[in-house]
Amino acid sequence: MKLLTLNFLTCAIKTCKTQASSFPLHPKDSELEIIEADMNLPFLKNILPRLMWEELRLICKELGLPDLPPTAPTPNDLVEGGIQEVADGQQPADEQPSQTAKDLHRVLLETCIQEGKLVCGCCGHEYAVKEGVANFLLPGHLV
Repeated sequence: MKLLTLNFLTCAIKTCKTQASSFPLHPKDSELEIIEADMNLPFLKNILPRLMWEELRLICKELGLPDLPPTAPTPNDLVEGGIQEVADGQQPADEQPSQTAKDLHRVLLETCIQEGKLVCGCCGHEYAVKEGVANFLLPGHLV
């Protein structure tokens, strides 16, 4: 399960849905794997505004990953030398990713949780992660 996924998950228990502490789910006893992938700069630029930056920084800290900057980067920060517009408004094809883009790519798209648990900060319920897949099925008494 890619770390990017944690940016969109919350506890499935009904009483937690209205509580802010149910997001993000906190990784526990996690076994990480790096699965290399091609750099996708347009994807990073598009996903950047949708990221919950403080929560992502917290998850990185909990997993012992390198610290992310205190403030979210802008799309200009993802390209070496900034973004240069061409005449028709398209981005040049030869854009080189900055170190910030490479670090963000590594964290979001290459770092995966293979085994472990995701824990709700509100109720403490643990969701198992096995072979990279989180199990969000709840026992009957929690539905």
